Amino acid sequence: MRIVRSAEELEPMYAEASNEATKAFGDGSMFIERYVESPRHVEIQILSDGSDVVHLFERDCSVQRRHQKLIEESTAPGIEAAVLRKQAERGAEICAQLGYNNVGTLETLYSDGGSGFLEMNTRIQVEHGVTEEVTGIDLVQQQILLAAGGRLPEPAELSGHAIEVRLYAEDSQTLMPSTGVLRTFAPPVLFGVRVETGYQQGQEVSPYYDALLAKIIAKGRTREQAIGRAVVALQAFTVQGVQTNAALLLRVLRDTDFLRGEIDTGMVARILRTGERIPAL
Repeated sequence: MRIVRSAEELEPMYAEASNEATKAFGDGSMFIERYVESPRHVEIQILSDGSDVVHLFERDCSVQRRHQKLIEESTAPGIEAAVLRKQAERGAEICAQLGYNNVGTLETLYSDGGSGFLEMNTRIQVEHGVTEEVTGIDLVQQQILLAAGGRLPEPAELSGHAIEVRLYAEDSQTLMPSTGVLRTFAPPVLFGVRVETGYQQGQEVSPYYDALLAKIIAKGRTREQAIGRAVVALQAFTVQGVQTNAALLLRVLRDTDFLRGEIDTGMVARILRTGERIPAL
């Protein structure tokens, strides 16, 4: 991806990106689309049984690095709830018009009071757990039931706030992957905290797959309580043998703007640009 800010930059940037794509994938075709500066990334969870379509509110996935999500939460902070509900209802209506069936996630960019369509993910998302925590609906179960011809569950009501942080095997400062054998891998067992992982102690973290070690999902009556439980869980999660991004996650969770709900997709990049060294845990 290249950001073009003037007409003079278009031709050289296009050639540079196309050459890179050709070398990597054997296809230099390019898409040109509007660039939105520092937006919010807001997702809408959709459920459909082929006849009726409902939404399970929204997730905010704005805290990202290299355009990949790091922290997700439900519901989205700092945006008027009525605006979000209207957007979610409209998303469900469109999916109904298209005849969408089963579980899906409508991804949007939110900026300056408006939103734009990104994509429709016709599957379970990595961050589905935060929606499960605030609605009490098991989305994996629903996906299977709906595929088998089942009907929609009873309408969901929001309960509390949930935050998910992605613990990666990577350096907190450079964001480069870290590989090795997990000499110690001890997820915390805490009230209000759910940990999902496919790793265990003694297993090797190789360079051939995604570096995600675990998802830590914290639930609280309030956003502040959920953040606090996520902080405690990160501090209690012991990993030895590879570097992790735990220190960066803690830096974001304690950031004043994050605590106020003033977040966007450029937040992590701004934190790293300050030059403040993020110490390894």
